[in-house]
Amino acid sequence: MRTILIAEDSERKLVEEYLPGETNILVTGVGALNVLRSLRDLPRDTEIINIGYAGSANFALGTVVEVTESRLHHPNVTYPEPRMMLQPVDDLFFRALNPLQAVCYSNTDFVLSSPCKDCVFDMELAYICGLGFTHLSSIKIVSDNLSLHDYHEVANGVEEV
Repeated sequence: MRTILIAEDSERKLVEEYLPGETNILVTGVGALNVLRSLRDLPRDTEIINIGYAGSANFALGTVVEVTESRLHHPNVTYPEPRMMLQPVDDLFFRALNPLQAVCYSNTDFVLSSPCKDCVFDMELAYICGLGFTHLSSIKIVSDNLSLHDYHEVANGVEEV
Protein backbone atom coordinates (compact mmCIF):
# COMPACT_ATOMS: atom_id res chain seq x y z
CA MET A 1 0.00 0.00 0.00
CA ARG A 2 1.33 3.43 -0.84
CA THR A 3 1.19 6.48 1.36
CA ILE A 4 0.11 9.87 0.08
CA LEU A 5 1.87 12.76 1.85
CA ILE A 6 0.28 16.18 2.10
CA ALA A 7 1.48 19.12 4.18
CA GLU A 8 -1.94 20.47 5.18
CA ASP A 9 -5.52 19.23 5.39
CA SER A 10 -6.48 21.76 2.71
CA GLU A 11 -4.53 19.61 0.21
CA ARG A 12 -6.87 16.61 0.57
CA LYS A 13 -8.86 18.02 -2.35
CA LEU A 14 -5.75 17.56 -4.53
CA VAL A 15 -5.64 13.86 -3.68
CA GLU A 16 -9.31 13.50 -4.65
CA GLU A 17 -8.73 15.33 -7.93
CA TYR A 18 -5.38 13.92 -9.08
CA LEU A 19 -5.17 10.53 -7.32
CA PRO A 20 -8.82 9.45 -6.94
CA GLY A 21 -9.44 6.47 -4.69
CA GLU A 22 -6.33 6.93 -2.54
CA THR A 23 -7.17 6.66 1.15
CA ASN A 24 -3.84 6.21 2.96
CA ILE A 25 -3.12 9.91 3.49
CA LEU A 26 -0.60 11.28 5.97
CA VAL A 27 -0.59 14.99 6.86
CA THR A 28 2.99 15.95 7.72
CA GLY A 29 2.59 19.61 8.56
CA VAL A 30 4.37 22.43 6.75
CA GLY A 31 8.16 22.72 6.65
CA ALA A 32 11.26 20.74 7.47
CA LEU A 33 10.77 20.09 11.18
CA ASN A 34 7.21 18.86 10.73
CA VAL A 35 8.29 16.55 7.89
CA LEU A 36 11.18 15.13 9.91
CA ARG A 37 9.01 14.50 12.97
CA SER A 38 6.15 12.98 10.95
CA LEU A 39 8.25 10.65 8.81
CA ARG A 40 11.22 9.64 10.95
CA ASP A 41 9.70 6.25 11.88
CA LEU A 42 8.18 5.41 8.47
CA PRO A 43 9.97 2.45 6.81
CA ARG A 44 12.29 3.70 4.06
CA ASP A 45 10.83 1.24 1.54
CA THR A 46 7.33 2.75 1.88
CA GLU A 47 5.93 3.75 -1.51
CA ILE A 48 5.24 7.49 -1.21
CA ILE A 49 3.59 10.08 -3.40
CA ASN A 50 3.92 13.63 -2.12
CA ILE A 51 1.23 15.92 -3.51
CA GLY A 52 0.75 19.56 -2.76
CA TYR A 53 0.75 23.17 -3.80
CA ALA A 54 3.88 24.92 -5.04
CA GLY A 55 4.86 28.31 -6.32
CA SER A 56 6.51 29.02 -9.66
CA ALA A 57 8.07 32.11 -11.16
CA ASN A 58 6.63 31.41 -14.60
CA PHE A 59 4.29 28.38 -14.74
CA ALA A 60 0.60 29.28 -14.98
CA LEU A 61 -1.62 28.84 -11.94
CA GLY A 62 -3.12 25.36 -11.90
CA THR A 63 -0.25 23.79 -13.86
CA VAL A 64 0.23 20.14 -12.91
CA VAL A 65 3.90 19.25 -12.39
CA GLU A 66 5.51 15.87 -11.94
CA VAL A 67 8.72 16.49 -10.01
CA THR A 68 11.79 14.81 -11.47
CA GLU A 69 14.38 16.12 -9.02
CA SER A 70 14.39 17.88 -5.66
CA ARG A 71 16.94 20.42 -4.48
CA LEU A 72 17.27 22.89 -1.64
CA HIS A 73 16.75 26.54 -2.51
CA HIS A 74 19.70 28.59 -1.30
CA PRO A 75 20.16 31.41 -3.80
CA ASN A 76 22.96 33.18 -1.93
CA VAL A 77 25.52 30.37 -1.69
CA THR A 78 26.69 27.36 -3.66
CA TYR A 79 27.89 24.13 -2.11
CA PRO A 80 27.99 20.50 -3.18
CA GLU A 81 24.77 18.55 -2.61
CA PRO A 82 23.62 15.12 -3.70
CA ARG A 83 21.20 14.94 -6.64
CA MET A 84 17.85 13.78 -5.32
CA MET A 85 16.02 12.15 -8.20
CA LEU A 86 12.38 11.10 -7.90
CA GLN A 87 10.53 8.23 -9.52
CA PRO A 88 7.78 8.77 -12.08
CA VAL A 89 4.26 8.72 -10.64
CA ASP A 90 2.92 5.20 -11.20
CA ASP A 91 -0.76 6.03 -11.67
CA LEU A 92 -2.65 5.66 -14.96
CA PHE A 93 -5.19 8.40 -14.15
CA PHE A 94 -2.38 10.85 -13.36
CA ARG A 95 -0.31 9.86 -16.43
CA ALA A 96 -3.31 10.69 -18.65
CA LEU A 97 -3.07 14.32 -17.45
CA ASN A 98 0.26 14.65 -19.29
CA PRO A 99 1.91 16.77 -16.56
CA LEU A 100 4.90 19.04 -17.04
CA GLN A 101 8.13 17.68 -15.60
CA ALA A 102 10.32 19.97 -13.52
CA VAL A 103 12.69 20.38 -10.60
CA CYS A 104 11.28 21.34 -7.20
CA TYR A 105 13.30 23.62 -4.94
CA SER A 106 12.51 23.44 -1.22
CA ASN A 107 13.03 26.43 1.02
CA THR A 108 12.55 27.01 4.73
CA ASP A 109 10.23 29.92 4.02
CA PHE A 110 7.77 31.00 1.34
CA VAL A 111 9.68 32.04 -1.82
CA LEU A 112 8.57 35.52 -2.90
CA SER A 113 11.09 36.08 -5.69
CA SER A 114 13.60 34.05 -7.62
CA PRO A 115 15.44 34.19 -10.93
CA CYS A 116 14.88 30.42 -11.29
CA LYS A 117 12.42 29.59 -14.07
CA ASP A 118 10.72 26.40 -15.29
CA CYS A 119 10.65 24.94 -11.77
CA VAL A 120 8.46 24.92 -8.67
CA PHE A 121 9.09 25.89 -5.03
CA ASP A 122 7.80 24.19 -1.88
CA MET A 123 8.77 23.83 1.77
CA GLU A 124 8.91 20.03 2.26
CA LEU A 125 10.06 17.84 -0.65
CA ALA A 126 13.86 18.08 -0.28
CA TYR A 127 13.54 17.10 3.37
CA ILE A 128 11.35 14.11 2.48
CA CYS A 129 13.99 13.09 -0.08
CA GLY A 130 16.76 13.58 2.45
CA LEU A 131 15.22 10.93 4.70
CA GLY A 132 16.18 8.31 2.10
CA PHE A 133 12.86 6.86 0.93
CA THR A 134 13.48 4.45 -1.96
CA HIS A 135 10.07 4.78 -3.70
CA LEU A 136 9.28 8.50 -3.77
CA SER A 137 7.29 10.46 -6.36
CA SER A 138 5.84 13.96 -6.22
CA ILE A 139 3.05 15.95 -7.83
CA LYS A 140 2.88 19.72 -7.41
CA ILE A 141 0.03 22.00 -8.44
CA VAL A 142 1.05 25.60 -9.06
CA SER A 143 -0.92 27.77 -6.64
CA ASP A 144 0.88 31.06 -7.12
CA ASN A 145 3.55 32.96 -8.98
CA LEU A 146 5.60 33.62 -5.85
CA SER A 147 2.78 35.52 -4.17
CA LEU A 148 1.68 34.66 -0.63
CA HIS A 149 -1.63 36.42 -1.28
CA ASP A 150 -2.37 34.26 -4.34
CA TYR A 151 -1.36 31.13 -2.43
CA HIS A 152 -3.92 32.00 0.28
CA GLU A 153 -6.61 32.55 -2.34
CA VAL A 154 -6.04 29.08 -3.82
CA ALA A 155 -4.97 26.93 -0.87
CA ASN A 156 -6.25 28.54 2.32
CA GLY A 157 -3.07 27.24 3.92
CA VAL A 158 -0.24 28.60 6.06
CA GLU A 159 -0.60 32.08 7.50
CA GLU A 160 1.76 35.03 7.27
CA VAL A 161 3.52 36.15 10.46
